[in-house]
Amino acid sequence: MSKHLPPNHQPLSRREMLGICKCGFGSLAMVSLFGSLLPSCSDSSDKSALLDYLSRGPKAPGFLPRAKNIIFLYMDGGVSQVDSFDPKPRLEKENGEDPSSKFKVDATQFANVGKILKSPWSFKKYGESGMEVSELFPHIATCVDDLALIRSMVSNFPEHTNANYFLHTGSGLQGRPSMGAWMNYGLGSENNTLPGYVVLDGGLIPPGGLDNFKNGFLPATFQASLLRAGAEPIANIKPIDSIAGIQDEKLAFLKKRDKHLLSSLEGADEMESAIRNYELAYKMQSSIPELTEFKSESEATKKLYGLDSTNPHTKSYAAQCLLARRLVERGVRFIELTCPSIGGFDRWDQHVNLKTGHESNAQAIDQPIAGLLKDLKMRGLLEETLVVWSGEFGRTPFAQGEDGRDHNPSAFSMWMAGAGVKGGTIYGATDEYGYRVVDKPVTIHDLHATMLYLMGIDHKQLTFRFGGRDFRLTDVHGNVVKDIIS
Repeated sequence: MSKHLPPNHQPLSRREMLGICKCGFGSLAMVSLFGSLLPSCSDSSDKSALLDYLSRGPKAPGFLPRAKNIIFLYMDGGVSQVDSFDPKPRLEKENGEDPSSKFKVDATQFANVGKILKSPWSFKKYGESGMEVSELFPHIATCVDDLALIRSMVSNFPEHTNANYFLHTGSGLQGRPSMGAWMNYGLGSENNTLPGYVVLDGGLIPPGGLDNFKNGFLPATFQASLLRAGAEPIANIKPIDSIAGIQDEKLAFLKKRDKHLLSSLEGADEMESAIRNYELAYKMQSSIPELTEFKSESEATKKLYGLDSTNPHTKSYAAQCLLARRLVERGVRFIELTCPSIGGFDRWDQHVNLKTGHESNAQAIDQPIAGLLKDLKMRGLLEETLVVWSGEFGRTPFAQGEDGRDHNPSAFSMWMAGAGVKGGTIYGATDEYGYRVVDKPVTIHDLHATMLYLMGIDHKQLTFRFGGRDFRLTDVHGNVVKDIIS
């Protein structure tokens, strides 16, 4: 034993040594470690990017962005493309005939192939662009000159759960970060009193559950927060302590204890994220009630969205759309809307009774979405907000049984509007039956690459090292669909 040490000296453990040295050479090791996790810090000399990432403020995009925010209108269950935005006169001509006599019929989800089924709804041309839209969507039809319609979407999965994961995360497997988490990882949040990624729960969590909205292997702070429009948007949002100041004292005590625990855990991500979530939850107690209170909105605005509708499902989705606009105004980066719960037809998944089911869902969302687009445009927000409308796949041009349609990943329609989007554009095409894409196919990876591009992010550069390899939202695929960009 050294003569310079006291006789009762005990050797430092590794944990104690790192705790004592964390502000010295330990910090240099931390910088080296974090450098491998950054999307734009492959050059070790790029210290400013490292500091920018570690800060909680918004990050600078890689190039001039067209959009600052995204509103994703998720059509859970799969809207029929031939009944919405991709009219096919041949279906009417050959209605009731055997599809296998006309084309090769792929295996279907439920193996109950019926006859060729014409659309129960007529189509009309709208706007200066002359875009054809089904009578299911008379309100959205008035906005066609702001839409870039893609009729050539394809998916890799014919089943809801895997297709939902694919649409939301770029992988058909459970556990990957959702696109909203990637957006916030890449750009950060512009509001420190609200989450950067919000999912508005209309009453239905899609197949695959909350993993559609999770952070995956990204830091836990990037996962979605679920809100509902109404008096109780999130549980326990209102303080329950009756004694003035008692909550502040409790939070101060928790902060002190958390800080001590965090230092002993050497900065575990789960603990850091939990602490941040506590702090954010406290701030949300003041910001959320004001956010979800619509008293400041004019009667004309409420009517525009359909909040005065006699249809409770229209009113439900109208509240989501209005809340989405208010979230955009407050700088929330990514907002997803889920479908309202409609008894008997609570998703666009009409394997039977296509007419009643699609009409019920369309009545719920048509006016609110058109109101959202028009309201954003009037306020000058559509120029910096990207609105995306899509389901996870399409449906067959032939019946499932008598009056439904089965899943069809080989072709479906979706549209974008707003920041950087070339309105009145139709991109891609399907065959005469709307069954398969025959021109300019667009994959889910292409969709994600395009969304990231409009937000000022190169999808190939937004990476995160996990398990010994660099991951990205678009995996090793994806091309920006530049023909729909103005």
